[in-house]
Amino acid sequence: MKVAFQGETGAYSEEAVFALCPGATPVGCPSFERVFESVVSGDVAHGVVPIENSLHGSVHQNYDHLREYPLVISGEVQVRIRHLLLGVAGATLGNIRTVHSHPQALGQCRIFLKEKLPDAEIFPAYDTAGAAKMIAENADPESAAIASVRAAHEYDLEILAESIESNQNNFTRFLKLSLPGTDGAALVPGTPAESEVGANVEIKTSVVYAQHENVPGSLFKSLAVFALRDIDLLKIESRPLVGSPGKYLFYLDLGGSTEDESVINALRHLEEVAASVKVLGSYPVGHKVE
Repeated sequence: MKVAFQGETGAYSEEAVFALCPGATPVGCPSFERVFESVVSGDVAHGVVPIENSLHGSVHQNYDHLREYPLVISGEVQVRIRHLLLGVAGATLGNIRTVHSHPQALGQCRIFLKEKLPDAEIFPAYDTAGAAKMIAENADPESAAIASVRAAHEYDLEILAESIESNQNNFTRFLKLSLPGTDGAALVPGTPAESEVGANVEIKTSVVYAQHENVPGSLFKSLAVFALRDIDLLKIESRPLVGSPGKYLFYLDLGGSTEDESVINALRHLEEVAASVKVLGSYPVGHKVE
């Protein structure tokens, strides 16, 4: 089974692939958009993308892709992120002049960079493992990458510093993406796969909706459809509605399945007060991978 992720071999997203799809063959992609496209085209069985990090916040472009592509969220996992500063053989911390990594990783390590490498130039890269690969290929002892221990082993790099993230409670939440009706995915949009749901499995549902008008009380009314039915809202995220300045989309994670009567009624009520509603998936609550 092929599963797409964004980045090179050794990326944190690859670790999430193994956690969500044991035994799968990871397929690296140059962009998040390409991950979505690969699943839609059938080139891979599933895709895995990050959606939020506990230190540096949400991956906003993936929220947009969730709305744009005909895929469902069929699973999630939280992966502990341990960042290392990597260099080629002979490199030392004191000689590093440039640091390369994904913007999220750079943000998660900003305190270390400020304190230990205040004069180093910081360069964003499209992927942590891609930055490590570039450092290995260039063989410059004055350049370093922030990446994982898997990337260090993959590209034969020296570990110059370990656990350099600003907070040790650093987790990234990853989503598993699937076409509706495929094996291991939602049987219909928003419904959990039978193979993944047991009597004691906790389910969450993700939804995106747009309001009719941005007027006083409209957001309260849309959220009240869940409060009236004692449905727990686990997360609320807003994104600008493209082409409509001043208007927003709202992404919700809520406790419960689309097979629950209370959730069914809440979503029907939401459709009455919102301009548009899309169920992104109903899936088992993910575990943490340390």
